[in-house]
Amino acid sequence: MKAPAKDAEVPRTFSIWRRLLWWLVPTFLGVAVLTAGLSYGMFTHMVADFLDGQMVQLGDSIARYGQPTGPSAQVDDAAIAKGDYGIQVFEPDGRLAGTSWSGLPAGEPLRPGLHDVRAGGRAWRVYAAAGAGGRTVQVFQSSDFRAGLAVERAGMAAVPVLVLVPLLMLVMLGVARGISRSLRAIGQQAARQDAHSIEELPLAQVPDEIRPLVASFNGLLARLRESFVAQRRFVQDAAHELRTPIAAVRVQLENLRDELAGSAGNRQLAQLEAGLQRAQRLVDQLLRMSRQEAAATEPAGAVDVEVQARESIHGLIALADRRQIDLGLVAHESGGVPTLQCTAADLRSALDNLVENAVRYTPEGGVVDVHLKREGGCVVVEVVDTGPGMAPEHLSRVFDRFYRVPGSPAEGSGLGLAIAQAAARRCGLRLSLRNRSDRSGLVARLESAG
Repeated sequence: MKAPAKDAEVPRTFSIWRRLLWWLVPTFLGVAVLTAGLSYGMFTHMVADFLDGQMVQLGDSIARYGQPTGPSAQVDDAAIAKGDYGIQVFEPDGRLAGTSWSGLPAGEPLRPGLHDVRAGGRAWRVYAAAGAGGRTVQVFQSSDFRAGLAVERAGMAAVPVLVLVPLLMLVMLGVARGISRSLRAIGQQAARQDAHSIEELPLAQVPDEIRPLVASFNGLLARLRESFVAQRRFVQDAAHELRTPIAAVRVQLENLRDELAGSAGNRQLAQLEAGLQRAQRLVDQLLRMSRQEAAATEPAGAVDVEVQARESIHGLIALADRRQIDLGLVAHESGGVPTLQCTAADLRSALDNLVENAVRYTPEGGVVDVHLKREGGCVVVEVVDTGPGMAPEHLSRVFDRFYRVPGSPAEGSGLGLAIAQAAARRCGLRLSLRNRSDRSGLVARLESAG
């Protein structure tokens, strides 16, 4: 026993703008962090070299020429915190001979050179120099000050980068959104194409990278337009060509009926005539459909719905009289004269097919009324008949081309409601069918969007 087929997997889609966002934002942030880190490392080294050089010059100068460390050279805590140097002078026996700040550690003198020392709960950078007479000169500077100066200089260097990175991100995202808008515009133009208005997409605002794709799509649209034109031309030509032989067969059938009057073949002749009438109606419907599709590109305008409804009724009054059908218009006057923005040919085609269907499928002696009214700002046209109605399972399928309800009269072609629905859509109308609730019969409803 075969396992049930799995549903086809829906391909995952992605957004160019979102993908750029996911890639560019972390990249720019990483660049900013890396730049700040490199700036800090570089300026830490530069500040250390510069301040070390000053300490060496100061220490060597004191060691060579001597400098008092008495009251005139004293510094306070605030000065030390701001980076001032502290000086100590040691005698050859290791005794402290003088200091410029009492808070400096008074341990043993260091060997000559640069040192990092931690004393008194603080970190110090110290330079020791051997002076005249065996004395040792030590120059102290706060390591916290040196680190703070490096951070300050690195921050000043990183500020332009940190400011430019968000601006660059915004510019890149703006460019990406602009490209996305142009792509959406192309998609919207492609979505507006239909069988009656197939036009090539403009290439003026198309990015060079996707221009070949749009050009290929335009070639496809051109071939599709030619295919639709050829299809309509074939239907129209075929319908025209069929009218002549059908008319000739009908003439021969009339002659044959006269010759066989009163014979046993009249029943077969009646069946043949019914089939011929159905073929004639099918040809007429095909011609009507081809003309309707050819006229679909006509400009729309304000159309008086009541005028079109009356003309449709007048055009079908002869058929109604032959079938003894009471055909009339019920116009509700409230709300003024209803108008629609469409072509008169489309509205008339929808009304003609609905009214003709109602007249043909309503039993002799029945009633067909065309109701014209407004409901909540919407224009509504209802064709109400007293026919047999329709089973619920057929109400949606009757709009398919060539679909006929089982048991329908042989004269039907299965195209009337399909033509009516296509014309209604071009008029911005919604066509629906329902059975009457008060008695047997069908209601065909045309309703505008409001």
